[in-house]
Amino acid sequence: MGNDALSAETETAPVVDYRAVQQSEEFQRLRSKHRRFVFPVLGACLLWYLAYVLLAGYAHDFMSTPVFGSINIAILLGLAQVVTTFAVTMWYVSYANRELDPIAANLRDEIESGTSVAAFSGAARSEGDR
Repeated sequence: MGNDALSAETETAPVVDYRAVQQSEEFQRLRSKHRRFVFPVLGACLLWYLAYVLLAGYAHDFMSTPVFGSINIAILLGLAQVVTTFAVTMWYVSYANRELDPIAANLRDEIESGTSVAAFSGAARSEGDR
């Protein structure tokens, strides 16, 4: 009747030079892939939201144009904002599963196994010597 969490705390984790990990080629590739996806999508979503807010604030006649019944363009564009949020989330999850997670898992496995700790520390030392 032990507590596995307590026994896990007593195990010693390998000492990791996180600066060296950040400077490693694999981490740089992971960060670059993440940024190449996130920044353009974020920019597009912010522009889409800003356009909606500006239309709602300054184009009252356009936004109040009835489409069918009491549904107008403003309601449809507002719903499109919500749909966009879910679509971008699903797109990012798919991208992360396909492109980012394998790199992150490999990096994490190297760190946790301790195989790369010496390599990362060595890389940091050799860059510090320059």
